[in-house]
Amino acid sequence: MRTTYFKPVIDMTATGRKIKTLMGQRGISARELQAIMGFPYVQTIYNWFTGKNMPIIDNLVVLAQILGTTVDALLVTRQVEVSLERSEGAESLIA
Repeated sequence: MRTTYFKPVIDMTATGRKIKTLMGQRGISARELQAIMGFPYVQTIYNWFTGKNMPIIDNLVVLAQILGTTVDALLVTRQVEVSLERSEGAESLIA
């Protein structure tokens, strides 16, 4: 018997675009955000924009406050289908 579930995963590229858009709406440059966050390199923020990296949870909390939103609103998710196959007491996961 197969059971299908849907789980959210963070879309890093779309989340990065959203962060960049919100920064633009607030008039905050990458260099300004670098100074506010205390990062040694502005590249950290540019990596967020492209989805190469994501802010860690501590930085997401600060970023959300700076941008006037919530952490949940910053994150863009998509649904991934996960199937669980059960046969004769054994389970296997198919993603």
